Amino acid sequence: MPAPSASTPTSAPESAAAASATAPAPTAPPTGTVGSRARLGPFALVIAAGISVQFGAALAVMIMPRAGAAGVVTLRLAAAAVVLLLLCRPRIRGYSRSDWGTVLAFGVAMAGMNGLFYQAVDRIPLGPAVTLEVLGPLVLSVVASRRLVNLLWAVLALAGVALLAGHGGSGFGGLDPLGAAFALGAGAMWAAYIVLSARTGRRFPQADGLALAMAVAAVISLPLGVAEAGPALLVPGTLALGAAVAVLSSVLPYTLELLALRRLPAPTFAILMSLEPALAATAGFLVLGQALSAQDALAIALVIAASMGAVRSQPKPT
Repeated sequence: MPAPSASTPTSAPESAAAASATAPAPTAPPTGTVGSRARLGPFALVIAAGISVQFGAALAVMIMPRAGAAGVVTLRLAAAAVVLLLLCRPRIRGYSRSDWGTVLAFGVAMAGMNGLFYQAVDRIPLGPAVTLEVLGPLVLSVVASRRLVNLLWAVLALAGVALLAGHGGSGFGGLDPLGAAFALGAGAMWAAYIVLSARTGRRFPQADGLALAMAVAAVISLPLGVAEAGPALLVPGTLALGAAVAVLSSVLPYTLELLALRRLPAPTFAILMSLEPALAATAGFLVLGQALSAQDALAIALVIAASMGAVRSQPKPT
């Protein structure tokens, strides 16, 4: 699906122009307006992708009583794998053992990231769970940059987490320690996902590596999902909801992000991804009724600011 491109307004047909040669020429839209629309397009795609992911996660929480956390992960990964394999039709032959090792590791990271995250949101609110999860990419950014200024962003993020953990009201006050541990584990797997995604993209054409890794993740999650949910996975209503989660949380956002990355610098994309905790808190409030206090909102804002600052502090490529 080609990315939409910005274009200048089309002129009127020549015959109409000749007939009205003496009429005042129509005023064309300012070029700045066209340029602004072109710049806003990729931003809208990334924000739409983030909204889709978090509302997909909220929907997953709603169907956990039917299939359990592991069952929801299995439904999501299996449905997403089927869609991606049908769309990409990846080539199987011609890859080295190192290539297959990379895609297998990518699939393991994907399965771990999803499995741990859904175990977390089964125990703690969606907004705080994503806030803890985003610490994984933040730590990766700080370590990779090796710049002193990024220690400031790390301290800012830790301050946000301390606010959440120490609050006695809603959100993190009644936090299940196991749920927090699952969220932190999902963050670590997210960092691994980022590294392995880049490696897979260099070894496999287009989205072939992603489709193959998604299939690996689905196979890994299948025994856990069957063990927890059993026959509930085959109930038509549960299957339909699982497919909806797959579309909202995987297929649609991956497509939107792919289109956005064709027109958006990677650092800018990463800054926009830092807004995930805020989008998650909004989805949790609107869909699940998970309200956050002012202190919880401040804590999430600190983590978002730290993530944005860490990305902006990355050295520019020469």
